[in-house]
Amino acid sequence: MPRQARLDLPGLLQHVMVRGIEKRDIFLDDADHEYFVLRLSKLLTETDTECLAWVLVPNHFHLLLRPKEQTLAFLMRCLLTGYAVR
Repeated sequence: MPRQARLDLPGLLQHVMVRGIEKRDIFLDDADHEYFVLRLSKLLTETDTECLAWVLVPNHFHLLLRPKEQTLAFLMRCLLTGYAVR
């Protein structure tokens, strides 16, 4: 059963968890971690989003985010598309 749609409003604190398909690894080495963190950092600044906590695990990651002006969907679309393309 699919989960209900996320309430996506600026200013709302949100926990985000993204996992690899079939629980496969999404971070293969330190270079992947570094690229992801640099990309996330850049996008947080560009979208004026607060990141209160984060953890990267080989097959998933968690973020605790509070977007101030943009929607969370915009940030995540930019983050995940850019990372997947790389």
